[in-house]
Amino acid sequence: MTAPVNPIVIIPARLAASRLPRKMLEQVGGEPQVVHVWRRAAEAGVGRVVVACDAAEIRDVVAAAGGEAVMTDPALPSGSDRVAAAADLLDPEDAHDAVVNLQGDVREVGAAELRAVLAPLADAAIDIATVATVMDPALRDDPNSVKAVLALPAGARTGRALYFSRATVPAGDGPLYHHFGLYAFRRAALRRFVALPAGVLETRERLEQLRALEAGMRIGVALIDRVLREVNTPADLERERARLATPG
Repeated sequence: MTAPVNPIVIIPARLAASRLPRKMLEQVGGEPQVVHVWRRAAEAGVGRVVVACDAAEIRDVVAAAGGEAVMTDPALPSGSDRVAAAADLLDPEDAHDAVVNLQGDVREVGAAELRAVLAPLADAAIDIATVATVMDPALRDDPNSVKAVLALPAGARTGRALYFSRATVPAGDGPLYHHFGLYAFRRAALRRFVALPAGVLETRERLEQLRALEAGMRIGVALIDRVLREVNTPADLERERARLATPG
């Protein structure tokens, strides 16, 4: 296995989000969130971009903006399952050698992050890739800020994930790394991952990437230079609206 040469970016978009229903269609900066994320991914130029949705409303707004969307089963339990189902529908012959799972509420994503998440897959031993940045010390004790414990050589921009946690780890002096839910999977790794049962640590920490580590899969992590903020709650939505409304 080598670095991907023909990746596809799939954006899972569910209408009935538990914390902020219909958040994919909420207007921010003059357009629905999911359209904004699709547009940013398309402009990055890393590969084909498709929205994997569970409702005709989402499909229609993406299509109206000039994007590509595919319908998936509303009963699928997670974004990863939706991405895997869409990949198999869109590309049954595996022409795309890697699948990037980009959440539909990460409005700030850009070319730098989408290229970075593919970088660890240049190592043939890596099954799944993701991204992290040096954590703001103010967030070190926040359980909503997920920490990535990395085997990261001095000066390197990519390393291997040893663990992910909501706890403040590792102990001792040195940086903590803030993990973000942007992933790139090799095709075989994505199929294997969604077929695995939930892991003990995954259930305990409420972090699905631990399922892969528990099963012996290898996750590579690329460092990025900024925080990728998600819109998960009404407060997050208002924050983004206010940020875009503020000149400069």
